[in-house]
Amino acid sequence: MKSFRKELWFCTKGRREFINITSHVEAALAESGIREGLCLVNAMHISASVFINDDESGLHADFETWLEKLVPEKPHSQYAHNDTGEDNADAHLKRTIMGREVVVAVTNGALDVGPWEQIFYGEFDGKRRKRVLVKIIGE
Repeated sequence: MKSFRKELWFCTKGRREFINITSHVEAALAESGIREGLCLVNAMHISASVFINDDESGLHADFETWLEKLVPEKPHSQYAHNDTGEDNADAHLKRTIMGREVVVAVTNGALDVGPWEQIFYGEFDGKRRKRVLVKIIGE
């Protein structure tokens, strides 16, 4: 069995953003040479997420609206975490809702996903450099 590790780095322009990283993960898979196995993709920061869904702008807007209703950013004073001088408690909670990671099967050297499935990096406290880990194991 082989193992491959790669870090992807992102710096968003806004506080919240969804980035389709499928092509980055596919490039890492090609670089790995692994044809059959599993691919783990996870956010290496506690206010960011990795998830799988459709790449459709209306859906992304719906995510933003839904998350903001569930966990509004403001007022910052509503969160005990922000009493420490931070202003990102909502980002931590949004990350928990959207998930830390995905695992995708690798079959014949390709990500084995459904027809509309894409891998996304979800940033909830951006404007700084953050990383995503791609770890692929198999043969």
